Amino acid sequence: MVLNRVNSPEDLKALSLEELLQLAEEIRSEIIRVTAQNGGHLASSLGAVELILALHRVFESPRDRLLFDVGHQAYAHKLVTGRKDRFHTLRQEGGLSGFTKVSESEHDAITVGHASTSLAHALGMTIARDLRGESYHVVAVIGDGALTGGMALAALNKIGELGKRMLIVLNDNEMSISENVGALNKYFKELQIRKWVQDAEKLGRQILEHISPKLFGLVDRAKEAAKLLLHQENPFYAWGLRYVGPVDGHDLKGLVHTLEHLKELDGPTLLHVVTQKGKGYKVAEADPIYWHGPPGFNPERPEKVAKGYSWSQAFGDAVTELAHLEPRLFVLTPAMREGSGLVRYSLEHPERYLDVGICEDVAVTTAAGMALRGLKPIVAIYSTFLQRAYDQAIHDVAIENLPVVFAIDRAGIVGADGATHHGVFDIAYLRTVPNFQIAAPKDALELRAMLRKALEVGGPVAIRYPRDNVERAPEGVWPEIEWGRWEVLKEGTEAYILAFGKTLRYALEAAGNDPRVGVVNARFLKPLDKEMLRSLARYKLLTVEDHQGMGGFGSAVLEALNEMGSRPEVRILALPDRFFEHGTIPSLHRQAGIDAEGIRKALREMGLHPAYERA
Repeated sequence: MVLNRVNSPEDLKALSLEELLQLAEEIRSEIIRVTAQNGGHLASSLGAVELILALHRVFESPRDRLLFDVGHQAYAHKLVTGRKDRFHTLRQEGGLSGFTKVSESEHDAITVGHASTSLAHALGMTIARDLRGESYHVVAVIGDGALTGGMALAALNKIGELGKRMLIVLNDNEMSISENVGALNKYFKELQIRKWVQDAEKLGRQILEHISPKLFGLVDRAKEAAKLLLHQENPFYAWGLRYVGPVDGHDLKGLVHTLEHLKELDGPTLLHVVTQKGKGYKVAEADPIYWHGPPGFNPERPEKVAKGYSWSQAFGDAVTELAHLEPRLFVLTPAMREGSGLVRYSLEHPERYLDVGICEDVAVTTAAGMALRGLKPIVAIYSTFLQRAYDQAIHDVAIENLPVVFAIDRAGIVGADGATHHGVFDIAYLRTVPNFQIAAPKDALELRAMLRKALEVGGPVAIRYPRDNVERAPEGVWPEIEWGRWEVLKEGTEAYILAFGKTLRYALEAAGNDPRVGVVNARFLKPLDKEMLRSLARYKLLTVEDHQGMGGFGSAVLEALNEMGSRPEVRILALPDRFFEHGTIPSLHRQAGIDAEGIRKALREMGLHPAYERA
């Protein structure tokens, strides 16, 4: 196998074209084999194989810095940069990250997991390079989905102004996770079928085959003469970028040839590369949305795997029904229709659904605009992505106490996606904001009750729920819920576990049949149920949450007790002050000490030993 001979990018340079093509197929097979075992970002990585090989063939990593936006498409990059022997550990605890990670390899230029950051990183690197008198290349690979993000567009604006030498590779596969949206995406689609573009691409290839790098200055001057025409057709010229393309992202020979010439150019250049998501694996080509990030599967007979009924689906079903009852309801998502369980909703209520693309800030402020004019918007967003719209949550929503509901998915530890995706900060950064209310349901039925009630109580409401499966709630059932009131699920004589969100099931398991230990579903964090908390202050209290300890639920309980002048014995179980890497959710909970065994241990330390230990 050719792959066995590749231990570093330098080894690619000794391979013949035929060997490079064989290597591409071997890499695809290895990506399929490992993602079949571990799950992972399959379709994106399959679509970028030739592009990554061409980049490593032409540039000198790690001296030259290769940046991959999001990082989820970089599996081939990992395989040719000395990590093939560990590739089977991808996304496993203690193994390779599913994204690029600076601390994992000198070849990983940035630690990443969120979209649209690569261009600003690249700009910073070029400024640092030039200031220090260095000469390495900076190459940023960004998808057409990520390019629609405001951060990427703002960086493009500054890149064009400063004119620093860099190469931007636009990996255009017409997809992010869902189909891309927006005017820029529409432009890319139209650009590929314009006759002048096809003619220019053909002519450009012919020119490149016959000129030397020394003549590129002349070509640049000639380009200026045509710029007035091209400016009318191509927005990248308005940004001050040299535009090349579109070119075939699976033509390895052509990519290498083009990159060899482009690396000689000064100033910022954008190479528009057209790829196919899922390339080389028929099922992924046919359905790149499902195979974007599938769980484990049989690579020989790949079929969609039933993942169970998730909290995301429970949310999607609830809002789909709720929209029939409330005509002012409107749901927004930042490019996460499938992930947030909104496929059914988008089909049944297309006129009251908006995907803004990878623009979390736009989603929140658009919702604010809707709320100002009488609608009742719900922003469906992952906890980790809401971080990117914190200013908008405060400035555009909370200050005027607007009725915007935040359906916060993937709250808490999320597992294999690791530190960039764990949703463990939202309580701390939202509960300090005046007017915000925060709740966490114990099951799908309580989620339905909270969603409906949130539309009635008004103001900004955050309802957070985990990445997990949940028992399906019956359709058409909308139980009443007393807003701001906790729920005692088990009485106790000496201590109570106050559990918020997902940790409730651990609390019930740890308490078992012990009559001394009670359990409270502390489903409202803001407002806290101070009346019940005051009544429980005569007992020992143990708070449990799937969130950072600082500023979390336990902190809120301590603050409230302090206001009351109560001093019961209180223990807080929460995540410690560190980033958690990737692993299974149960394992990471065990490490943090917030699972059932961690709760039992804390109870023992509070003097509540189980019966078998007292005997």
